[in-house]
Amino acid sequence: MTLNRPDTAREDFTPGKAPLAFLLDVDNTLLDNDRFAADLSVWLTERFGEAEQRRYWSLYEDLRRQLGYADYLSAAQQFRAGLEQHPALLELAHQLLDYPFADRLFPQVHAVLSYLRSIAPTAILSDGDVIFQPRKIQRAGLWQALDGQVLIYVHKERMLEPVRQRFPAQHYVMVDDKAAILGAMKQILGPSLTTVWVRQGHYAADAVGDPAPDLTFNAIADLLTVSPSSWLPTHLQGSL
Repeated sequence: MTLNRPDTAREDFTPGKAPLAFLLDVDNTLLDNDRFAADLSVWLTERFGEAEQRRYWSLYEDLRRQLGYADYLSAAQQFRAGLEQHPALLELAHQLLDYPFADRLFPQVHAVLSYLRSIAPTAILSDGDVIFQPRKIQRAGLWQALDGQVLIYVHKERMLEPVRQRFPAQHYVMVDDKAAILGAMKQILGPSLTTVWVRQGHYAADAVGDPAPDLTFNAIADLLTVSPSSWLPTHLQGSL
């Protein structure tokens, strides 16, 4: 799914092939989604009790296995069964859709986005559903920061050809917290992709993907230490 705001979006990606394009994941890459999940657990426990909090996450995990992505809203729909008269049930919508995601951005995220955009076209490439994930990106201020340059798919690693058509470039840099996703993308795009593993969140301890990430950082802010020319392979040096 391509998300754009044609009325106000600045055209970062102009016709033709740019030398370089940056693609960035969202959850645990740009914002602390683990913190959001922890806050949701606390809220569910306070409103519904420990057993119901565990039931919500069980529904969530079952859906994630079935669908292949996180679906907080569908889990909430199933969670309502047996709780229709509970006074806090309808508050769950507010807790999910109006959560202050802007407060969960990792340090210096906006500085990183500004820096990358000063080098090359930059966009979000995320997995997720068609309601909650866009809302999260908007609430975090990321949609506005990238002028609506946002792509959301069920499995982004399976949608690389549409990504290349939407954002044509000679070389890509993908930044993600999941080494396995980076490895899958590298197998498809090969030397035309530089993979950057940011070891944040609960995937930080995972084994490296196959092939291993090209670059590994402990925090998204570390991208500020990379010189502009270093993002390009040797044969494209000087084309920025």
